[in-house]
Amino acid sequence: MNEVIIILISVAFLSFLIYYFRNSRPAEIRSVLEEEDKFSVETIVKFIRDSFNEILNTNLYEMNITREEFNKRIHNKNRLRRALKTCTYGDVNAKNYIKDFIKDILVKSYKVDENNINEIISFNTPKDLTLHDKFEILLYHYKKKYGYRALEILITENNLDAPKSVGEGVSYVITADDIERLFAMKHYLFKNTFEDKLNIVAQRIYQLYKGHGVIDEIRDMRIDGVSGGVSGIPPTFHEETDLSVSIPIVSDLPSSYDSVWIFFKGKTIHLSFLSFGSESELIRVCKNIYRYNYPGQLSESNGYKVNEMKDGSRVVVVRPPFAESWAFFVRKFDSIEKAEPEELITDKYNEIPITLIKWLVKGCRVTAITGSQGTGKTTLLMAIIKYINPAFTLRIQEMAFELHLRKIYPERNILTFRETSTISGQEGLDLQKKTDGTVNILGEVATAPVSSWMIQMSQVASMFTIFTHHAKTTENLVKSLRNNLLQTGEFNNEKIAEQQVADVVNFDIHLTKDISGHRYIERITEIIPVEIDDYPEIPSTDGENDINQFLSITREFYRRMTDRKIFVTKDIVIYDNGAYKAVSKPSTAQISEIMKNLNDEERSEFDKYLNTYFPESESA
Repeated sequence: MNEVIIILISVAFLSFLIYYFRNSRPAEIRSVLEEEDKFSVETIVKFIRDSFNEILNTNLYEMNITREEFNKRIHNKNRLRRALKTCTYGDVNAKNYIKDFIKDILVKSYKVDENNINEIISFNTPKDLTLHDKFEILLYHYKKKYGYRALEILITENNLDAPKSVGEGVSYVITADDIERLFAMKHYLFKNTFEDKLNIVAQRIYQLYKGHGVIDEIRDMRIDGVSGGVSGIPPTFHEETDLSVSIPIVSDLPSSYDSVWIFFKGKTIHLSFLSFGSESELIRVCKNIYRYNYPGQLSESNGYKVNEMKDGSRVVVVRPPFAESWAFFVRKFDSIEKAEPEELITDKYNEIPITLIKWLVKGCRVTAITGSQGTGKTTLLMAIIKYINPAFTLRIQEMAFELHLRKIYPERNILTFRETSTISGQEGLDLQKKTDGTVNILGEVATAPVSSWMIQMSQVASMFTIFTHHAKTTENLVKSLRNNLLQTGEFNNEKIAEQQVADVVNFDIHLTKDISGHRYIERITEIIPVEIDDYPEIPSTDGENDINQFLSITREFYRRMTDRKIFVTKDIVIYDNGAYKAVSKPSTAQISEIMKNLNDEERSEFDKYLNTYFPESESA
């Protein structure tokens, strides 16, 4: 019995010692651990979130303050609440307001100072910085000098957009080695003051709290666009694969949340060194980035959303099961504001296509701007609006607001309409006819109904129309529009539908880009409807020749009903070996129509242009 008691006492004493040493570490050790945890980014984000909640939930009625102070605090709370709501929509002013708040909390409440700020990000020990840290420090200092052109200058100045050989061809990628090399070259030039460090830390906290993660600052830059979740192993892969076999392989491959790409001057560049860090962070960004003016819920049954952000950027978000992974695409248009045609069309003899485009627009010709994605169709469309007579009123129909022409031409009479969940595009077009519109512009003709609108606009309700389309050739443009008209049911006869398109669309400006991302006008082509001759008369005399003539007329009938051409195309200007070349004068009919819409001085200039660049060409 005594042995059992001794054993129990020993066990109890041993348990006490284990508990004591586990929970009673020396004070200095506990202090170090708490200090280390205090300066982790996750801990600070939680503190900032709690601080904002405390500010917004404080009951001012329980505070013994004057009415003037009460009203002031109510105003500040309302302003903070609005900024927290709109900063994630692309509102840069609201974002800066929240960042200033974060800096104030860090200094006054969290007691961040010059000595401990390096515990958050190791500014003074470059070897301890992550690639993400180094990139954000580089971008911050470039932004101090160049503003929102920082990323553009960072890339072009250091040749980061040069193609790299990969497998069977080339690709555009900014790698971890690129950032390491660049930071090693540049960080000696940066003087990180306490204010600089605080700004960088505040940005890191903001982008994890209310911002768009690692692409938050990138999205604000003057680039063409940014996307995420479009490469790497999707989460569904793990559900469909035997993990016991795949783990050694999959662990070395990037996941979908390791995917950050930018669209820069016609090039799609992979920022392979950046990652959202987790699937949940990518999903958070996708769920927040499209919510401006709340276009509806992104759900499994409604797996995509197209919307704009407050700064005019177009955003598309997709999610499973519609897409294999969560992904977003932000297309920015602020990088091309106030662009002149001379800045966009830069190759040798660029005055030939630029001047021709000017006369097509001034001459009120229905013109298509075609090309694949990223060739600069929208950019060129924005630029050539300057050639439209300032007296003309412009009415624009878009799926989502993209052109924002009133920002570029604020003095002009311009109004843009778009489809909504309750107002169809056709209703918007019908309304346009009652808004004193002279010129109609379609942001993009991509669907059958929109093609129908374009034909309607060109035939009635406007002097002329300009639109963009993804056709590869002029023949494809006409046939695509023809098929769309048949698809909508407005035409049943293929030839009649094709005739309508050929009669309406006058010129095609086709854009393209080469492997290096250089954009140029490949050709400017005229669409010429083939004149329809009357059928020959059946002879009234008898004889063997009459039968032959009858057969000839029958053959002509079937030829016209089958493979007779409705239109022909003629290249007016082409791009050849790095230079533009005038190859054929526009048809007499189009020259005549252009002349009708010009004043005497402009007619003289147009005639001089034709005689200068098309001296030996003959009009059809």
